[in-house]
Amino acid sequence: MFLENAKHSGWIEVICGSMFSGKTEELIRRLKRANFANQRVQIFKPALDNRYSATDVVSHDSNTIQSLSVDSSQNVLLYATDVDVVGIDEVQFFDDGIVDVCMLLANNGVRVICAGLDMDYLGNPFGPVPALMARAEHVTKVHAICVKCGQPAQHSHRLPIVQGEDKDKQVLIGEHDKYEPLCRHCFNIALEQEQVTKK
Repeated sequence: MFLENAKHSGWIEVICGSMFSGKTEELIRRLKRANFANQRVQIFKPALDNRYSATDVVSHDSNTIQSLSVDSSQNVLLYATDVDVVGIDEVQFFDDGIVDVCMLLANNGVRVICAGLDMDYLGNPFGPVPALMARAEHVTKVHAICVKCGQPAQHSHRLPIVQGEDKDKQVLIGEHDKYEPLCRHCFNIALEQEQVTKK
């Protein structure tokens, strides 16, 4: 997608998919291209996601780009001034107000690039991502590789080893210690097996 030289009004791009699918990698790639094109770029991440860095956006492959860590969608508006491009990682962790923030930025001529999970660990739509996808001009769905069968994976399956209060939380920050990417078929089998185990 060669959008760095577009001269029209702003727009929204959404990069979505399961965990380990390369969403953040693609976000960083697009933002670095915008930097190379001498555009003014500001990047945001939710404060609660401090897995690799409290401030930088970091991919699973250890690619990194400097960002601001914020705790609400309104803070994105506060800091996104005099910019051409806004990047937002882990957008599913923001409050629903992030949709209006992205719309306002795009309507004011800013290219907004969001990356996030489109489904939670149960396979349900996650946070503001579906609403952003509906309003975006460009949606890219990326896939991981199913760890069971090697097919393209779209689900972030929470491992049964997660127990206690955390096991039913929609938001549970984790990596390979808590999640695995699965295709539809293997995800359904895993859920069925977990239901049998509960009985």
